[in-house]
Amino acid sequence: MDARAAEQLRWFGGAQLLALVRADPGITRAAAASRLGIGSGGATDLVARLRRAALLDEIPAPARGRGRPTTVLTPHAAGPLVLAVEVGAATWRLARAGLDGLHEVADEGEHSGTRLSHLLAELRDAVGQAYRQAPQRIAAVSVSVAGTVSGTRLVQFTTRGWNDVELSVLTDSLPVPMLIGNDATLAGLAEARTGAAREAGTALHLMVAVGLGGTLVVDGVPVAGAHGAAGEYGHIPFGDPDLVCPCGARACWDLSVDGRALARHLDDPVPADPVAYAHRLLAEGPTARTAAAFTTVATALGAGIGGLVNLHDPDVVTLGGVAVGVRAAAPTAFDQAYRGGLMSFRKPAAPPVLDGAHGDEGPLRGAVLNGLDHITTEAALAQWARTHSG
Repeated sequence: MDARAAEQLRWFGGAQLLALVRADPGITRAAAASRLGIGSGGATDLVARLRRAALLDEIPAPARGRGRPTTVLTPHAAGPLVLAVEVGAATWRLARAGLDGLHEVADEGEHSGTRLSHLLAELRDAVGQAYRQAPQRIAAVSVSVAGTVSGTRLVQFTTRGWNDVELSVLTDSLPVPMLIGNDATLAGLAEARTGAAREAGTALHLMVAVGLGGTLVVDGVPVAGAHGAAGEYGHIPFGDPDLVCPCGARACWDLSVDGRALARHLDDPVPADPVAYAHRLLAEGPTARTAAAFTTVATALGAGIGGLVNLHDPDVVTLGGVAVGVRAAAPTAFDQAYRGGLMSFRKPAAPPVLDGAHGDEGPLRGAVLNGLDHITTEAALAQWARTHSG
């Protein structure tokens, strides 16, 4: 084993402890040692090493009556940060988060009428400005995009007609890594780690915005596929074979479950912003005019989810975006279609379909978690410690 590999191995316990502190805020050193299966002496040494590297601290717990005060483990105030960027269909946000995973939005904007070059320049400037505020602490930039991604490329951004866009330009002048993920995939990661699917070993997350995307998360890790572009469930041919999707395929499920589908059933023009259109109809509540449209769309959504349960065998299904409101607008139609799509042996114990816990914050939360996963690997911690240990 060479020196670099040995150094990384020394940080294995540190990575485990940091993950535990993030998952269980307020945990004591003794409780952490018990959970990790190490002795009190080993825990003391590990905490001291993490403190010297500005990764972890130990502070007094909130007072609870008389007696000796307890101390709890917490991320170090000077520890590493992640910049998280969420690029939605018409808006963008930039946040920063520490090792506790709690994010604070630092900048935001709209891009519904913006040219691609202008959007990339605006995002690049925002990321650069945020980096310059804490250059010694920013350890990664994690991006969530409402489109198909592969590597550092935005393969397809259907709502704007953008294809094969290289996103590495956002950080090409910065000495930190950039990670990119699909918004629905990252929302599913957030639900599996800290949301409605937290206790599930295998969870399916589906999010409807402009179309439908999602992810299968197994033991807290999204299934990425060979090219990192898995989870494009909206492009399964569950829909009308006479409809051609902007992706180039026919019969895409996308066109049956979002605001465009509602508009089509109501004989309205194709909405410029299908998400805002759907939310407006949902805010008005089902009426004599819209009830049938919601029933049709909820049926298409429920039936497709039944098929995906047959395919993936998840413990739980979580919903995000417009899907939550569509189901609520026609719950009986959704439930009947969902159960009707299940194989007979699944029906007695069908996986529950739950609303996601994080709502519209899911993609940004997931981007934060994706970034934290990267900066708390053994290799990343070893690199951080080389330049930050006191």
